[in-house]
Amino acid sequence: MAELVFFTGTMDCGKSTLALQMDHTHHQRGRGGLLFTQHDRSGEAVLSSRLGLTKGALEVNDDLDFWELVVQQRTNGRAIDYLICDEAQFYRPEQIEQLARLVDEMGIDVYAFGITADFRTELFPGSRRLIELADRTEQLQVRALCWCGKPATVNARVVDGHMVVEGEQVVVGDVSGAEDGTASVVEYEVLCRRHYMRRMNSAAARSASLSPELLPFDLDLCPLPVTEGIQAQP
Repeated sequence: MAELVFFTGTMDCGKSTLALQMDHTHHQRGRGGLLFTQHDRSGEAVLSSRLGLTKGALEVNDDLDFWELVVQQRTNGRAIDYLICDEAQFYRPEQIEQLARLVDEMGIDVYAFGITADFRTELFPGSRRLIELADRTEQLQVRALCWCGKPATVNARVVDGHMVVEGEQVVVGDVSGAEDGTASVVEYEVLCRRHYMRRMNSAAARSASLSPELLPFDLDLCPLPVTEGIQAQP
């Protein structure tokens, strides 16, 4: 029977790599499928892995109706047995419901990949709906590591080297902004819960370790969180 499966984990745990591997495996077995993504790090309409693997994909915008698209494709004679949906946390809840309908009424396997929570540790709407509707949710076995070496559980947003806890939910990382160099540089870093709660990203840890005023056991002390707004395109 067809399934709606949600593969999840923090950043850097291999979600996109697994998505590309699953597409390759199904294609090699003669199955037809479609790849989808949204806000991929490599740009629009491409599914990419941090290992350097890339493949063209359909960009998911807010107006995309998965049900109508698949019906149109099948009406035109294209065999569609499965869908690979990367960055699914960004999808609208209604789009997740469309994916569930494709599983139930057309027998199409849907494999969704994404993180569950944002940099504020709040669930993305798309991820919440996936958790509610998926036949099963699988945590990826490859665990990303915090700078301290412990398993990372939280995705932190870092702006100009400082961890922030306020701002728009969706801001693409590794963005330098305006041409004059005045805009903020936005990055993401995975942290263990302890260092997230202490607002201690790797840059803050390096800075603290060089301070002559701190003893080694004080390394977990951290500055107050940065809460100012940032200038970056969602």
